[in-house]
Amino acid sequence: MFYTIEETIEALKKGETTSVKLVQASIDTFEADKKSDKPLNAFLEIYDDALELAKAADEKISAARSDGSLNKLFSEFPLLGLPFANKDNISVQGKKLTCSSKILEGYIAPYSATVIKRLSEKGAIPLGRCNQDEFAMGSSTEYSIYGPTRNPINRDYVSGGSSGGSTAAVAANQALFALGTETGGSVRLPASYCGVYGLKTTYGVLSRWGVVAYGSSLDQVGIIGHTPRDIALPLSVMSGVDFYDDTSADLPESDKLASLSAYKDFSSLRIAVPKQFEEAKGLHEDVRAVFEDVKKWFAKKGAKIETVDLPVLDASIASYYVIALSEAASNLSRFDGIRYGRREDNGKGYDQLYVDTRSDGFGPEVKRRIIIGNYVLSEQFSGDTYKKGMSVRARIQREVADLFGKYDLILCPTCPTASFKLGEKYDDPLAMYLSDLYTVFVNLARIPSISVPAGFTSEKNGKMPVGIQFAGKMFSESKILQIAQAWEEEHPGSGIPVKS
Repeated sequence: MFYTIEETIEALKKGETTSVKLVQASIDTFEADKKSDKPLNAFLEIYDDALELAKAADEKISAARSDGSLNKLFSEFPLLGLPFANKDNISVQGKKLTCSSKILEGYIAPYSATVIKRLSEKGAIPLGRCNQDEFAMGSSTEYSIYGPTRNPINRDYVSGGSSGGSTAAVAANQALFALGTETGGSVRLPASYCGVYGLKTTYGVLSRWGVVAYGSSLDQVGIIGHTPRDIALPLSVMSGVDFYDDTSADLPESDKLASLSAYKDFSSLRIAVPKQFEEAKGLHEDVRAVFEDVKKWFAKKGAKIETVDLPVLDASIASYYVIALSEAASNLSRFDGIRYGRREDNGKGYDQLYVDTRSDGFGPEVKRRIIIGNYVLSEQFSGDTYKKGMSVRARIQREVADLFGKYDLILCPTCPTASFKLGEKYDDPLAMYLSDLYTVFVNLARIPSISVPAGFTSEKNGKMPVGIQFAGKMFSESKILQIAQAWEEEHPGSGIPVKS
């Protein structure tokens, strides 16, 4: 496996590698890892037709090399022969889709998600499905019926979540890029923990058709890669309006993504640093040190950095969890053993069937969130709490939009801490929820943000990766990716994977 998409495409064109070799390398690593004392557990399975798709791609490449039409071929199919990893809540037709939950064991997706279909149409190969927190509810990929995914930097630590499997697969160089999903930071958080790039797109840029819903007004597909360019190319292929998703939207300047260049005009760049995040309790000293280094880099490049006061951000965690858990309780009501989900029927009637199916099928974190969500939506509150959460969200959207009238970028850490040890916060849901302190405002405001690998904690704290966020106004993916590419070119290898 090569490090970047660019390197891989060049190697495929020159015949230095083949798509079959790339897929086979992932298969071999997957099989070897299962026998390890501390398995990474990034992939749950490699799809059985991945090698056949790779052979077909190699035949096209070989024929084009013979008749001199390689450039034309890759212009039409820019991701030809490139394997990618897929989170276990994104549908691939004819493949298992379980959301890492017992209640969906054995379920086969009847169709492919739009993002999968668009990647496949441009030659990319779905390599396999990856582990995640059950129904994308978690920040560590420990809440999975398949066991936790470990961090490839140090396998005693968590990979982050809920897209921990997809992220670990990229960081361990088992896949060139991967798809995850975001509701409150589930792509950026593991990207920070594993030392790679993770993009959360503007709400609607990537279709949610074929993605199992958690919080519908917050959910969004995200992309994990070794470099910003490794994210930009798949984004250019997947983005845009989808007939099947009424919330989908076109991405302006998407034509710039296929050949992403580094940002140049830093002297005109104005950056806002929210005071609430700098003063937040729980910000680890090592994360603060890395954040200061990134601010110095921007200042040295000529950017103007100012601290801003956004008091409404203090309410972002509360607003997020009220909305997300209410929507989760509603969305997961369909998993009842009749409409969806394995059935636990003891012949005692429908009410008992519901109770038995859901009690046996859902894990503790999912049950916790369903109970809280239903409590918030209960007759006792008449939906008042949910409405209040939505009004706070609307204010966050307005104030963040107003901020981008003066500034180009919001800069902040991705997470208050680096990765933590397996089991450390498993039984402490409040501590786990606070991992999202810096990420949820992005989902509430529906803006794009990328987590950039920016440094490491000290030796005494495990030398674990630290990510910093570059957040921009709605539909500014091209700009924040260009800024991230400028960072990558001056810090080469900052998102380079470890040896798997």
